[in-house]
Amino acid sequence: MSAFTPEPLLARTAVVTGGARGLGYAMAEALADAGARVALFDRLDTVQEAAHDLAARAGRPCLGVEVDVTSEDSVRSGLDTVAREIGVPDILVNSAGITLGTPLLETSTEDWRRLFDVNVTGMFVVSREFARRHVDAGRGNPASIVNVSSMSAFAVNIPQTQAAYNASKAAVSMLTKSAAIEWHPHGIRVNAIAPGYFASDMTRDFVAEYPEMAEDWVRRIPAGRMGEPEELGDLLVYLASERSRYVLGQSILIDGGYTSV
Repeated sequence: MSAFTPEPLLARTAVVTGGARGLGYAMAEALADAGARVALFDRLDTVQEAAHDLAARAGRPCLGVEVDVTSEDSVRSGLDTVAREIGVPDILVNSAGITLGTPLLETSTEDWRRLFDVNVTGMFVVSREFARRHVDAGRGNPASIVNVSSMSAFAVNIPQTQAAYNASKAAVSMLTKSAAIEWHPHGIRVNAIAPGYFASDMTRDFVAEYPEMAEDWVRRIPAGRMGEPEELGDLLVYLASERSRYVLGQSILIDGGYTSV
């Protein structure tokens, strides 16, 4: 199959963590539109409904599985279910994450650990279990992991205070580089997307509560607006597919120019 076919992910199976809503769901839509079978992992009990809606819209086999990315048993069970129901996954999108907008002096150790447990340790657990299965199977087909980092890994975006979140996303970017080097000999490419401000469900809720802060965000974006969730799709499909076969260990910013000024 040419790397530049209209459906570059045809016959591939993808797992998207945090896929029941928001940016995770938007990225799952992009994968399905590119030909992939898609499994959504999420703690939300709406994940099966989300997968049903995605399957109906995209015309692809889709699966929703309740998974806690911080639990090894839950992750292993979820991957077993995907392999059994729609095929052994060869694409992983690590989109599950939480945020914390608390000044450092007011951040509890418990909250700090919880954020890192989801944003970093959870990503590590899912990636490791995905990679182990690929390596153990000795599969000749390529595999791709795309982590969701943030522009906050590269810039302290203000006026909100979110040092814990920023630090976690910086850890994601270095985990991406390290895993890429270790796993490339096994046929697993690892890269990351680093979004700026996008009009996701979570962001819309925040904007409704803090409209003046949102206006300040937009003033700082050279593009003059927030990104739309579907604008992540082309970049994601590129990194997930063999179109990007020479791209390795990168965290690619998609932020409307925010970190360029």
